[in-house]
Amino acid sequence: GETRDQAGETRDQAGETRDQAAEGRDEIADERDQIADQRDQAGDQRDLSGDRRDEAAERRDHAADQRDQTAEQSEASAGARITTDALNRSLLARREAASDRRRASQDRRAGAGERTEAEADRDTALADRGAGASERTQAEGDRDTALADRGAAFADRGAGASERTHAEDDRDTALADRGASARDREASSHDDLTGAYRRGAGLVELKREMARARRTEEPFVLAFADVDGLKEINDSHGHAAGDRILLEVATALREKLRSHDLVIRYGGDEFVCAISGLNIHDAEERLALVNAALAEAPEPRSITVGLAELQEGDSPEALIARADAALYRERR
Repeated sequence: GETRDQAGETRDQAGETRDQAAEGRDEIADERDQIADQRDQAGDQRDLSGDRRDEAAERRDHAADQRDQTAEQSEASAGARITTDALNRSLLARREAASDRRRASQDRRAGAGERTEAEADRDTALADRGAGASERTQAEGDRDTALADRGAAFADRGAGASERTHAEDDRDTALADRGASARDREASSHDDLTGAYRRGAGLVELKREMARARRTEEPFVLAFADVDGLKEINDSHGHAAGDRILLEVATALREKLRSHDLVIRYGGDEFVCAISGLNIHDAEERLALVNAALAEAPEPRSITVGLAELQEGDSPEALIARADAALYRERR
């Protein structure tokens, strides 16, 4: 899911980059169009200037013609009697006419140059507009690609969300499996009849409690309890009666000891109890409450208990052995 989201972000960034590129291309195209407009305007102005020069040339040619006609009329009317002054005026008129024609020719050449430059401006404007159109085409392509990138990003995010949903389902299933596994372990570690720890699982817990007591330097007492007369009850009343007695004993142990004290069914009629934080005297008082509760039952029962305190270097087996020896001494 995270990989898909990262891919979506990458595609979105690519889309934004392409959109920015498209905007840049559009700006360039706009600039080219503006330049083309300016060149067209310059061409129009040059054409206008050329027209004006042609008009001026026409006026100069017309003036030159008039000057020549005036000179010819003056010379014709004077005939052989032309004076020096009239001749000078005629020559001056013809020189001015010739000057007008030269300037008219210059104006026409300048007008032709203006038109040539105007044509070049229009050609350049056309090229600019072509380049602008190309930029816009590329910008459109960039936008199409950006749109495709965003579509792919949306698909990636959708796939990521789907994968997260599947992952969540997998986690829920795993959690349910762990819960079921924990319940299975709990069921397999506890005795079906009494609810106390089975021997194997109980010894693992006992080792853990002993290590905790050593770390915290708290007192730790192990009780080895044996149900009195259970064999006789089984022989005379049957195993169902014996099972009821075992259940009553286990219930009394759990009720009179503390909730965190460990109760293990060690053998057929034997229980091992781990009591942390109490010295051996306080542990004896707790177990006396167990016997008092059993004595008040409709069918009074009792247990015999041997106690041993945790010592340096004790293993679970050594501590249990000392408590069992104490039980043996109690029975004697």
